[in-house]
Amino acid sequence: MSWPQVSARRLERQGLAAPLPAGDGVPAEDGVPAVVGAPAGAVAAMCGAHAQVISAAELSVALRLDGVTRTAVREALWEDRTLVKTYGPRGTVHVLPSRDLPMWVDALSRLPPGHNAMPEGIRMTPEQTGQVVEAVREAVAGRELTIDELTEAVVAATGPWAGDLVMPAFQTMWPRWRQAMAVAAHRGAFVFGQVRSRKVTYTGPPTSLTPAAPVPSGVSPGGGAGELLRRYLTAYGPATPGQFALWLGAPRSWAARLFENGSAELEQVLFEGRPAWVVAGDTATPSAPPEGVRLLPYFDAYVVAGRPRDLLFPGAAAERALAGGQAGNFPVLLVDGEVAGVWHQRRSGRRIHVTVEALRPLTRAQRGELDDQVARVGEILEGRPELTLGPVTVGPHA
Repeated sequence: MSWPQVSARRLERQGLAAPLPAGDGVPAEDGVPAVVGAPAGAVAAMCGAHAQVISAAELSVALRLDGVTRTAVREALWEDRTLVKTYGPRGTVHVLPSRDLPMWVDALSRLPPGHNAMPEGIRMTPEQTGQVVEAVREAVAGRELTIDELTEAVVAATGPWAGDLVMPAFQTMWPRWRQAMAVAAHRGAFVFGQVRSRKVTYTGPPTSLTPAAPVPSGVSPGGGAGELLRRYLTAYGPATPGQFALWLGAPRSWAARLFENGSAELEQVLFEGRPAWVVAGDTATPSAPPEGVRLLPYFDAYVVAGRPRDLLFPGAAAERALAGGQAGNFPVLLVDGEVAGVWHQRRSGRRIHVTVEALRPLTRAQRGELDDQVARVGEILEGRPELTLGPVTVGPHA
C-alpha cells in the first residue's frame, strides 16, 4: 500500500473526502442513545474528537458532515447526550460517542499505570487513587458539581490528605486528589457537565458502567481494548503497535502484546515498503488519488493520529506546522491529503477573519476550493467569514 492510497483511504473514512452520511442511527438499547448518525457517527469514525479547545472540537466534527453547524454538536453534547466530553487517549480531553463509552472505559481502565512524575510525598498511592475514584463516582451521581464542590465532596469522603494543596498547576496549587482526575474518568466515574456561570462542572456518565479497575497485564484481543484497536486500524491503518501506543498513550510493550494476541483478526501489509497492520481483509483503497482542500482546526484527529509524520507533513510543513514533532498545535491547510500550510481565525461579532498561509502556490481550482472551505467554516461557526491569504512560503516540497 502506497502513501497516496492510504491517504485517500483515511480521508474517505474520516469524512474529509466527502461528508459522512447522516444516517438515522441504530435503535437505542437500554435507553442509551444511538451512536450512528450526525454528529455522533462522525466522532465514532474519528475515534474521538480532541476537545481541550471545545470550539475546535465543534468545528472538527461539523466539517465532516453536510450542513451541520456548531449548534448541532452542542445539542448532541448537552441536550441529546449522544456525545460526552471526558478524558480520552493520552489523558487529554475528548468528545466521545455516549454509546461507545463502555468500550472506552474498558480499554482505558486496563492500561498499565504510567510514570508518576510527582515527587515522593506528593504522589498518591494506588489505594488512595482508588478511594478518590470511588468518592468522585458517588459525588457526581445525578449531580453536576464544580471543581470546588467536587473537591469538598472528595475530601469529606477520603480525608484531609486529598485536599492538601501540593500540585503546582497554572501558577497556583491544586489539591492532591486531582492527580487522579484522568484515572477517574478512564474508570468511568465521571464525565464533564454543562458550564455553570462560566465554571466547568462534572457529572455522572449517561450510561450504566460497571466500575473498572486497571489490569496491567494479560492483554486480551477481546473486550474494549481489542475493539478500540480494530476501530483505530479502520480509521488510521495501516499502523504499527508503536503508532497505536503513541496515539492511545499506552506503553509500547502493552500495545505490542495487544497486536500479538489479536493477530488472528489482523493482517500485515507493506505500507511504503514497511510492515504495518490493518484489520484482516480490510485492504481496500479508493481508486482515485487523494484530492481536495480542507481547513482543519486545532488538534484535528486526522493530523493527531496520522502517521508517518514525514509523509503527512512533508518538507516545510514539518517545520511550520509541527511543534517538536507534535501535531495539532496549529490549524492546518490540507491539500490532497497532506499538510500544505497553516491558518488562523479571529472573530469580531459575527465577522470571522480567516488568514491562510500556504507553503506552496495553490492552483486556480484549489483556490476555489479554499473559498468554499472558508465559507463552510463560516457556516459552521455561524458567522460571516472573510479570507486573507498570507504570503506563500515555498519550501522544498513545492
